[in-house]
Amino acid sequence: MPIESLTPDPAATTTERRRALMLINPKARQGSTPLDPIVARLEAYGLDVVPELFSSTAEIAADIARRREGMDLVIVCGGDGTINAAARGVMDAGLPMGILPLGTANDLARTLAIPTDLNAAADVIAAGHTRRIDVGEVNGHPFFNVASIGLSADLARGLTRETKRRWGRMGYAVAALKVLTRARPFSATIISKTGEVRVKTLQIAVGNGRHYGGGNVVERSAAIDDKHLDLYSLELGNVWKLALMLRSFRAGEHGAWQEVRTDRCTEFEIRTRRPRPINTDGELVTFTPARFVVLPDAVDVFAPPQPLSSR
Repeated sequence: MPIESLTPDPAATTTERRRALMLINPKARQGSTPLDPIVARLEAYGLDVVPELFSSTAEIAADIARRREGMDLVIVCGGDGTINAAARGVMDAGLPMGILPLGTANDLARTLAIPTDLNAAADVIAAGHTRRIDVGEVNGHPFFNVASIGLSADLARGLTRETKRRWGRMGYAVAALKVLTRARPFSATIISKTGEVRVKTLQIAVGNGRHYGGGNVVERSAAIDDKHLDLYSLELGNVWKLALMLRSFRAGEHGAWQEVRTDRCTEFEIRTRRPRPINTDGELVTFTPARFVVLPDAVDVFAPPQPLSSR
């Protein structure tokens, strides 16, 4: 939806000013973008911005906990991995989160209709409208978009920061081609309220949000506030058939293919013969066996007004 420019409120510069902790990831694909004009824009709207750069995403949650007193909100400047790293700190602090998208895919921003133009994204934060969203969790690790086992985890392992910075979304395509040439199905057991099933699969993905992988849709009716997780399993005999399914993945209609198993639940358990890495929002954080749960209404995020899920 279009974002209208806001007019600074002169009164906001002298009264009822809010303090915002701005966490900046200089290693994000657009992390070298000068943010001084954005800080000035936010301060014109009545925010006192405290900018901090960090060298490792492992520092983010701890920094939020350390600086939470006296702060009214947190602004995360980075991509999906950076926002993922902030999730635990934001939840524990109970502070609303603003997003300035500086990453490659920016899938959470896409899900929330936050513009990639930084001035417009700053206007969303200044407008003050928040949306309460769910957070997924796997083995205690939070995620906003999707957690996956198989192809996406292999892709995350092979996709270096330098590749993303240099090639952007094209870097995903190059790395994906390399992963597909080596892809082999693996055995897994999926357990949910509907029962237990053993599968031979190339990938199992569990979505909390809507978008992932640079604009793919986890399921066409998925929403980040629907209090459910959406699972799919790619049970293909020929990995190259994925090329025929690309349009379906972009629309979230891949469940119509007979080789794709889907399920919706509030909790899943996945077991594999040997531990396999799990990719959450582009970062490898844990291994199978895995327990996935949804944490309803876990975080307030500044976002443009839009209808909540009707489901």
